[in-house]
Amino acid sequence: MIRQALLLAVAPAALASAAWAQDPHAGHHMPPAQPAPPQPAAPADPHAGHAMPARPAPDPHAGHTMPAPPADPHAGHVMAPAKAADLPVGSAAAPPPPMDRLADGVWDVQAMDRARAILRTEHGGMTHWSLLLDRAEVRGGSDDVAWQGEYRFGGDVNRLVVKSEGEAETGGDVHQAEVQALWSRALGPYFDVQAGVRQDFEPRPRRTYAALGVEGLAPYWFEVGGTLFLSDEGDLSARLEGAYDLRLTNRLILQPAVEANLAASDDPATGVGSGLSDVELGLRLRYDLGLRQVAPYVGVEWERKFGDSADYARAEGEDVEDTRLVAGLRLFF
Repeated sequence: MIRQALLLAVAPAALASAAWAQDPHAGHHMPPAQPAPPQPAAPADPHAGHAMPARPAPDPHAGHTMPAPPADPHAGHVMAPAKAADLPVGSAAAPPPPMDRLADGVWDVQAMDRARAILRTEHGGMTHWSLLLDRAEVRGGSDDVAWQGEYRFGGDVNRLVVKSEGEAETGGDVHQAEVQALWSRALGPYFDVQAGVRQDFEPRPRRTYAALGVEGLAPYWFEVGGTLFLSDEGDLSARLEGAYDLRLTNRLILQPAVEANLAASDDPATGVGSGLSDVELGLRLRYDLGLRQVAPYVGVEWERKFGDSADYARAEGEDVEDTRLVAGLRLFF
């Protein structure tokens, strides 16, 4: 009886302890639950009360079988792009120029023919002339004067060219002088072929040469030329020339120039030996005046003979090499 009374007294406390082990908040006083905040009312449906359109009518072609498109006759063909160069070239002659000129029905035919001839002349058939005295100079250290120039007369394709160059003492003997008369024909916009005759007056004995050469304007504005000469004695020689105008300003121009003479055989009578005969190098600074028709210049020139030509010069008591200052005028008309 006593054991049962102890169990009854201890059982509620044991049950409470077990319950507390399972729920840590068991026996705590919880505040009363707060009511949930009111939720905002849902917005009204903007389409409420709208009448929805009826569904579209069924497709009248539904279930129909459409015919297949016709086959492309060029399907699978590789078409090459057309090119003007691939077009066939016709062999028919060009049509004759029209002769029914409307102006002839208003003005006299002969007057119109003269007018058309003038028009053709002014558009490529004009004849013109020019005179260039490239060098007219006095050479320091001596009383020598020298010249080099050319005269041109003709059209754009064919023209007559007369060249001359030489050297002489002031009021004295002529050391070297030559004249060339050449027919010049344009090979293109920049080069001409020239053929004609060259006559040497000094030194003696005088020689006459057939001349054939080319001259023109090379890329980068280099003036170049080369000529072959065949003398009446059968001696073959050549001359190479080059010059360049370096514009320091619009009017101040520095011109380097070179000339080389070569011979295939010796000609002791004129003092020319085979191989490289002589070379001239010049550097001239000129200033263009006015309309560029007159340009004074100063410069320096170096000359050297080689090979047998140098031996012939020594035998005559002449200098083989010479450097001199020059001053002169360049004239163009």
